[in-house]
Amino acid sequence: MDRKSIFIAIACLVLLMVWSNLVNKIYPPKPLPPGDTNAVATAAATVTNQAAATTSTSPPTVTSTNLTAPKALPVFHGEEQTITLVNTNARFTFTSAGGGLKTIELLSFPETVPGWRKHLASTNGVILNTREAAPVLSVLADESVHGDGVFALTETANGVRAEKTLPNGLHIVKEFRLSTNYLFHTTVRLENSSSNALTLPTQEWVTGTSVPMGPDDHGDVQGVMWYDGKSSPEQKERPWFDGGGILFWKSPPRTEFRAGQSNVVWVAAQNQFFTLVAMPATHAVSVVSRPIELPRPAHGWASDTNNPVPKGFQTALVYPAVTLAPGQSLERQIHFFAGPKEYRTLARVADRFQNSSDLVMGYGGFLGFFSKALLLGMNWVHHALHVPYGWAIIVITVVIKVLFWPLTAASTRSAKRMQALAPQIAALKEKYKDDPQKFSAKQWEFWKKNKVNPMSGCLPMLVQLPVFFGLYGMIRTAIELRGASFLWALDLSQPDTLYIIPGLNFIPFLGTPEGLPLNLLPIIYIATALWQSHLTPASPGMDPAQQKMMRWMPLMFLVILYNFSSGLALYMTVNNLLTILQTKLTKTLAPATPAGPATVPALTPASKKKK
Repeated sequence: MDRKSIFIAIACLVLLMVWSNLVNKIYPPKPLPPGDTNAVATAAATVTNQAAATTSTSPPTVTSTNLTAPKALPVFHGEEQTITLVNTNARFTFTSAGGGLKTIELLSFPETVPGWRKHLASTNGVILNTREAAPVLSVLADESVHGDGVFALTETANGVRAEKTLPNGLHIVKEFRLSTNYLFHTTVRLENSSSNALTLPTQEWVTGTSVPMGPDDHGDVQGVMWYDGKSSPEQKERPWFDGGGILFWKSPPRTEFRAGQSNVVWVAAQNQFFTLVAMPATHAVSVVSRPIELPRPAHGWASDTNNPVPKGFQTALVYPAVTLAPGQSLERQIHFFAGPKEYRTLARVADRFQNSSDLVMGYGGFLGFFSKALLLGMNWVHHALHVPYGWAIIVITVVIKVLFWPLTAASTRSAKRMQALAPQIAALKEKYKDDPQKFSAKQWEFWKKNKVNPMSGCLPMLVQLPVFFGLYGMIRTAIELRGASFLWALDLSQPDTLYIIPGLNFIPFLGTPEGLPLNLLPIIYIATALWQSHLTPASPGMDPAQQKMMRWMPLMFLVILYNFSSGLALYMTVNNLLTILQTKLTKTLAPATPAGPATVPALTPASKKKK
């Protein structure tokens, strides 16, 4: 594989990473048609205390597995009853409108990390779920299950109870119990207090709605993830729901995601750094997630009406229709994690419930192994050496470069040897210009005789690619970098914007509604990449025009990487500087002439005269 092929391969991989962003820039998704949402307005609180009927020992009868879409909660009018509880992790607000958990505010994490945008600073904590969606543990079906949707709330020793009795005799009791490590536990009991059999339709038990992290969150990594206990988790993010398209191929927006066959171990509504994971004690039948439109904020990217409407993705566990005999009850338990995507915390939760819920970090599969290892290494450096996370990234970069030093040095020596043999390769190409197949055979024979392996230049890059993409995945989700500063970069999880140049918002892929951001680290990275490309020997036989194009190829990455996180730009810049240093050292220490014979006898002038 020559250098051209390597650059093309890397460019394709990078393009795949940012494909959804490019598609949404070229073809902004159309908003969903107006329709009913599960919005919850204020409601009048009524208290009912009807005794529960005696529970039957026989199990309820499942009457249907036809999972049809339920009706939304009714829109309420009147005074809403709420109860707010606070522990060391969060502030929980429960509502009588739907009898569920309305919002969860994480007290240790600010709602926005504004960086240079001081006007976006907020004293509120991150909000999980949203007021525009149905509360957590709302049961959606039809009037036979939720009636008017108004529940009576009662504060208990360590939580809240929501109760309601419907005219058909269905008595609903929801218990919420707060715990530690961002956990809370819930129990929902459906009791038939009537004297007749009661058939309940298909139900959706709302487990939460993913919301953008702030006014500048494009929502590209916001969506739903679920796990069946066997394969890797399945994830659907906003670009999948938006549909989009390119050129003549377009797909309409998707209004629903549905998956699972009685094998749902957990489901998560999440964004880049926070998640709300529902873990049923027994497997749910399936999961469903639907987009809902959110109001635009007053400031930021999402406030511009030319940009897509902010969306939440309301997620629920689905259970089939069931028949309860008189006096019979049905009880289900669901454990919830509502907090940051912090690996050590999630690993403890996964170990406690033995359900691999730490996979919500996105660290499954081959590349996930590297992401997890790099995250643990970065955190170890941060805590062991007591250095900021920016310096921890630099230390990790140096360690990776040292580990790959032998491979890279061998590659550089091979490139020098091939450069020294370039005149002979050119002569071979001229001699067999009318027979490409024979030229290829003679070229390989010549390389073998001079102990040169052209593939050795590809090996270090191919070996390092999993590490690079593992690091990209780690930096993309590492909440430790949120709000971590380094020099002028005030948030390593975001671009290191120094200033917005007004009036240049029309520049494709780089401009924002406010103008053109001045991001310094990507510019420094491109400068070091150009320096490195001019130091690297060109492949033998490459056309001069191609050589020039390869040397200026890094400029293409400026468009792709300009608005990436400053943590990733910091790693790539330091990696380039170390590669430049290594190249200079290898050129100084390595012999300039190739080992073995430097020519092919058939091409020497003497051999030509003999012929």
